[in-house]
Amino acid sequence: MIYFESDYTEGAHPKILERLNETNMIQASGYGHDEFCESAKNKIRKTINCPNAQIQFITGGTQTNQIVIDTMLKPFEGVVSAQTGHVNSHEAGAIEYTGHKVIPIPQHEGKIDGTELNDYLETFFGDGNNEHMVFPGMVYISHPTEYGTLYTKNELTKISSVCRKNNIPLFMDGARLGYGIMAKSSDLSLEDIAELCDVFYIGGTKCGALCGEAVVFTKNNMPLHFENLVKKHGALLAKGRLLGVQFDALFTDNLYLEISKNAIDTAETLKKALKEKGYRFLLDSPTNQQFVILENKFMEELKKSVKFNFWEKYDKDHTVVRFATSWSTKMENVEKLINLL
Repeated sequence: MIYFESDYTEGAHPKILERLNETNMIQASGYGHDEFCESAKNKIRKTINCPNAQIQFITGGTQTNQIVIDTMLKPFEGVVSAQTGHVNSHEAGAIEYTGHKVIPIPQHEGKIDGTELNDYLETFFGDGNNEHMVFPGMVYISHPTEYGTLYTKNELTKISSVCRKNNIPLFMDGARLGYGIMAKSSDLSLEDIAELCDVFYIGGTKCGALCGEAVVFTKNNMPLHFENLVKKHGALLAKGRLLGVQFDALFTDNLYLEISKNAIDTAETLKKALKEKGYRFLLDSPTNQQFVILENKFMEELKKSVKFNFWEKYDKDHTVVRFATSWSTKMENVEKLINLL
């Protein structure tokens, strides 16, 4: 069996495990107040060229999305998202569970459009009955999107400008951020993202870590007593050092981006071969997630040898499946998959 089911089927990069072992018996304060977390934060600040960034390590992506949205919104506000956005479609209602509505707007291959966002906000704030409605208090995007697509610098600049005009924070979900940055067609850097977003996170779980995400508040805008609020949500790790050590390793010698490139290289190899074989794609994804249309009977046969992800029904005879590569995908397994297809 070969695995292309997701980008977190393995444990962690060997350099992270090595560093965890090296630091294992060093005593350190709890809840992230330790030398490893501080070192990691400083390395991240330097990498994103944002010396005053406020950073908090949180255990996982769902917790991060829920906590950031809940703590930054007022009780009468909701979060604007693409209809296909992760918080709207694949977060099990975690945002609504905190009392905040996800407000969906149209999507274009997973992305929202700055002009459409501006039109929505103008319409809402111009509505004389908006006191009876959920106010848009934040805009959520992910990079890459749920469909593996990417925002361009121009697109993100437009969305950021609309948010600032309306005094609404822009939050970027970066669960797969390394893969977005390293995509060959990407023109966004970590520095650009830090400049244009009010808060974003650097995903570790899907990009080489055992677990953990680094939340970055870029405008001195971390909610008051954020650590207290993270704990209220059950996501404050007592042994916070475990997250700090991992991110310290990921941001040493450019490891985070270096290993992310492997996901792009292996995905590109798979994509090229499938195009040559005549396979159809749901859309053109430049990142590690490839969405391929398979005939149902063949899909069932393929399940005997390959782990992949059901995405959506295409028609009565075909299904869209997702093949995901990662930091650890071996080219030999890509070749095996190509041969099976």
